[in-house]
Amino acid sequence: MGALRDRFWERPLAELTQPEWEALCDGCGRCCLHKLEDEDTGELAETNVACRLLDCKTARCRDYANRKAYVPDCLRLTRSLVGKLPWLPETCAYRRREENRELPRWHYLLTGSREDVHREGAGIAGRVISETDAGPLEHHIVEWDG
Repeated sequence: MGALRDRFWERPLAELTQPEWEALCDGCGRCCLHKLEDEDTGELAETNVACRLLDCKTARCRDYANRKAYVPDCLRLTRSLVGKLPWLPETCAYRRREENRELPRWHYLLTGSREDVHREGAGIAGRVISETDAGPLEHHIVEWDG
């Protein structure tokens, strides 16, 4: 992955190296869920329907390095996009750092466990369905806990 500086997550996003940027992700999986936008109001609704590449049990992409080849509209989260995506959850490490806030107490960089995001309810592992099995997205609207 490359060398990571001590406490790199406390630095502004613009100062992070690519390996540090990738390591900042808390692994919640919510980026990989389908969202619905009301055409009249612009309001966004989250669903529990995951991209077909997401492993619904672990909330990890099955082929992260090659995901764009299989899902061409997969969004690559960049520094310039973080502040422009209203659907990023409040708990998202990228969003929190963009807003100059600390990482959540359960973030794996602080606890050492990648499972803490799911134990604390911020992750989606085991709580979603693949788009290949879901049917109409309108039947899968959810409101996630913090």
